[in-house]
Amino acid sequence: MIVCADPLALALLTPPGEMVPMWWWARRSASGVPMGFGGPHAGYMATRDAYRRHMPGRLVGVSLDAAGQPAMRLALQTREQHIRREKATSNICTSQVLLAVIAGCYAVWHGPEGLRRIARRVNLQARLVAAAARQGGHRVLHDAFFDTIALEVADADALLLAAEAGGFNLRRVGATQVGIALDETVTREDLQRLVSVVSGTAADTLPPAAAASIPAELLRNTPFLQQAVFSQYHAEHEMLRYLKRLESKDIALNRSMIPLGSCTMKLNASAEMIPITLPGFTDIHPFAPPEQTQGYRELITRLTDWLTAITGFAAVTLQPNAGSQGEYAGLLAIRAWHEAHGEQHRTICLIPSSAHGTNPASAAMAGLQVVVVGCDRDGNIDLADLRAKAAKHAANLAALMVTYPSTHGVFEAEIREICAIVHAHGGQVYMDGANLNAQVALTSPAAIGADVCHLNLHKTFCIPHGGGGPGVGPIGVAAHLVPHLPNHPLRADAGPASGVGPVAAGPFGSAMILPISYAYVRMMGPAGLKRATEVAILNANYIANRLRPHYPVLYTGPGGMVAHECIVDCRGFQAEAGVMVEDIAKRLMDYGFHAPTMSWPVAGTLMIEPTESESKAELDRFCEAMIAIRGEIAAIAGGKADRTDNPLKHAPHTAGDVMANVWTHAYSREQAAFPLPWVAAAKYWPPVKRVDNVYGDRNLVCTCAPLEAYAQAAE
Repeated sequence: MIVCADPLALALLTPPGEMVPMWWWARRSASGVPMGFGGPHAGYMATRDAYRRHMPGRLVGVSLDAAGQPAMRLALQTREQHIRREKATSNICTSQVLLAVIAGCYAVWHGPEGLRRIARRVNLQARLVAAAARQGGHRVLHDAFFDTIALEVADADALLLAAEAGGFNLRRVGATQVGIALDETVTREDLQRLVSVVSGTAADTLPPAAAASIPAELLRNTPFLQQAVFSQYHAEHEMLRYLKRLESKDIALNRSMIPLGSCTMKLNASAEMIPITLPGFTDIHPFAPPEQTQGYRELITRLTDWLTAITGFAAVTLQPNAGSQGEYAGLLAIRAWHEAHGEQHRTICLIPSSAHGTNPASAAMAGLQVVVVGCDRDGNIDLADLRAKAAKHAANLAALMVTYPSTHGVFEAEIREICAIVHAHGGQVYMDGANLNAQVALTSPAAIGADVCHLNLHKTFCIPHGGGGPGVGPIGVAAHLVPHLPNHPLRADAGPASGVGPVAAGPFGSAMILPISYAYVRMMGPAGLKRATEVAILNANYIANRLRPHYPVLYTGPGGMVAHECIVDCRGFQAEAGVMVEDIAKRLMDYGFHAPTMSWPVAGTLMIEPTESESKAELDRFCEAMIAIRGEIAAIAGGKADRTDNPLKHAPHTAGDVMANVWTHAYSREQAAFPLPWVAAAKYWPPVKRVDNVYGDRNLVCTCAPLEAYAQAAE
């Protein structure tokens, strides 16, 4: 059994976990997150312990670090898409980390008593409105409710018009039914006006009594949020300091560049971010009447027009909430197009072996069968293998999913021929737009011959990653696929009537964060967007050339150039010095840098993407750190440093390590913590030592007990 449960209501109601095997909550604005015209919002899925290893997405568990201290980490599904590929389940959801943090802070600030107080107040408001509705001659359809009531009324249109005149949007449930939902933002004055509307009186007082609406047998009897964090921070200074302590544990763009290849971490300018705090964007319901949302409509129209021009396609939809949802929506459009031509049997999807793990997972979700196409030693699609498999599956070929520039960080010179081969055998070409940062204003998905492409607005178009979300993954399509774009049953202008249906709950996806990309494109203009692409490619080639004397650069295109990212090969260091790629990644923390993408798409490598946002000074700092680490590897290989007791094997070094009374390593404390002179100027201290990933996966713990409890258990 599956239950959809509002977490605020669970402050008063018996929790589903005490009754049923599995439950989830889809979305809710009552956790400190505004409606934002449909999103972004954090959702949750919870399950009994027996089912935890079957859950999609990522779980935060507790492991131990190298010092035996408890350390939180992402467990189990962290790399699921790349490891399990078409068997991955994480594509059924999109990560909304930043919104989850907001909801978590909401719970920390209010605590269990505060949440109960809010829940009781919201429920009381609904009960008072129900009492007023009965006074006005309406029938309340349900005696049991929390914050939402449904009314049977004689004239729904008249009530809706009266409510709108009073400043309220009520929801038409049917020809004679109206729905009303309340939350903690409703003031006493709001409530008095709403009561006046539904009771049909001009009184400015509330009903004297309101009948209970939660059956006694369903009231909650168990405590919740008993951990200390939910009772410690109820003063603003304390909350501020708590958040600052958490923030100081992270390496983010406010400290240094994030060189994650294929994950484009670029500047999120303040001028782009400010508009999303404006009430005109935050406080709009996704199904508000169109005449009340003209500003959003204009913004969405302009942004889709710009993205249409950038991609060269005929149309763009903003509904998908992430790149993975964009992939899914694009493949649904391709399947619908084949079906419209009587070719439902076309279910084969060709995917290169170098592809993002989301590609095969999305193909499987769309009901397609994945056939892998090999790559040559330069990282390009093997044309002979592509021709052979396209011919073999010609009768059933649905699509090819291709990333351009490739996941190996090069522009495939034969990309147009690749598209032509697929088209010649009746298939469509889906281009993964993860690397669009290297295309904008220089070329386009349509120019290379693609039929559909998703764009990562949280990459190329500057929406912050937010620790994993929110994101927007719109798709652009050629003219023949336009009739098969997503639509929405509650908003006619969200897509074509002939579309595949919604892929997100909001008609325009995570609309609240679209002003970020709008502002970016508007301020950059055509010349600025082109310049950004050129500098992104320049920066990647600068890093590749600076590091080439020290690290092999695995793939290059004609003339020895890379695209917007480069892959450095670290596999030889294991034999040379016993150093693994993970050792390099951990050691970079001591230099104040987040590691590049590790061991993907090639095991034992680092994929580096600097983006156009970084200055030459920052690129040089990163290169100096990588070159210094190469020197540490050389010292091990040359016998100047021990193969097991060296800075790489014990990285990262915490403040507790370096300041301990006893120092047992063969290298100095200074080398451990301050390996280059500029590190001391803004030292980042890793909060924990290297985490035991295997222990964490085998002993998954997903609760919020104090970390001290785990340390005691480990002893």
